[in-house]
Amino acid sequence: MAIAKAERLMNLALCLLGTRRPLSKRELRGSVEAYLEAGSDDSFNRMFERDKDDLRELGLVIETVENIEGEVGYLARRDSNRLPAITLDAEEAAALGLAAKVWQQARLAGAASGALQKLRAAGLPEDVDPYGSHGALEPRIPVHEAAFEPLMLACRDRRPVVFEYRKASAAHPETRQVEPWALECWRGHWYLAGHDRERGAERVFRLSRITGKVRARGTGFTAPVPDVVTVRETVRRWAGETADRSALIRLRAGAGYPLRARATKVRELGGGWDELEIPYGHGLDAWLVEFGPDVVVLEPAELRADVVDRLRAVAKG
Repeated sequence: MAIAKAERLMNLALCLLGTRRPLSKRELRGSVEAYLEAGSDDSFNRMFERDKDDLRELGLVIETVENIEGEVGYLARRDSNRLPAITLDAEEAAALGLAAKVWQQARLAGAASGALQKLRAAGLPEDVDPYGSHGALEPRIPVHEAAFEPLMLACRDRRPVVFEYRKASAAHPETRQVEPWALECWRGHWYLAGHDRERGAERVFRLSRITGKVRARGTGFTAPVPDVVTVRETVRRWAGETADRSALIRLRAGAGYPLRARATKVRELGGGWDELEIPYGHGLDAWLVEFGPDVVVLEPAELRADVVDRLRAVAKG
């Protein structure tokens, strides 16, 4: 079955690349043998749409053109699907190999391996081992959230999405309509930065708080997309990277090592507790809640109130 599909995709790609004018569905059905065997028009249409999406996923640029008679046709121009020769020096090849190795334990392992195979065919030096040792540390980016893959594709295709999102301070999830900009990993968690249509402003969403499926909604963005540097600064600010104040907390001894790593001052209180002074920025309340009964906020009062509100919301379920 896999061989039959690969052959069908290859034949469709050859038809689209070999034509000088757009081919209609009717013409493509008569040119690809597997389509002739489709039992009905509906069966053919479903098969063709899946194949077209698969080819685009593989990188083939397929244009949709409507003629003067209103009939839709498809073609893949050779100049749009031709890449210049790829030349990589040893440092560039090593960087690509390291990037691919990072994703070997994540959801993009298949894509990373496929990309390296294409680079090999395009001239990646044979003496470069992409999966060889690059040092004492093993680079990995964990991706466990089911929302990662559809959001990654939505960011790539500039496609708005809809999903259910539960804030740490909320008892129930809310529907969000978002124009996704980019995914960023910060402090071991994945975040989506984008434009929230209902609120008309930029927002950052933690993927672990997205419930249910991520669904595509409409086409085209209504807000400009900032550059990648601005997006990363947005994620850090919303996730708590930017801190302009200090907070005083009590932390159970032997717990909360990420908090200890960020502490500017640590004092033993005795009785199994320590007192820490840590940077206080946006998102700190949500982070402190994750440590549950091991953390008690002493000051400021507004941070303590925010943490208590979040814990009450979680307790209510």
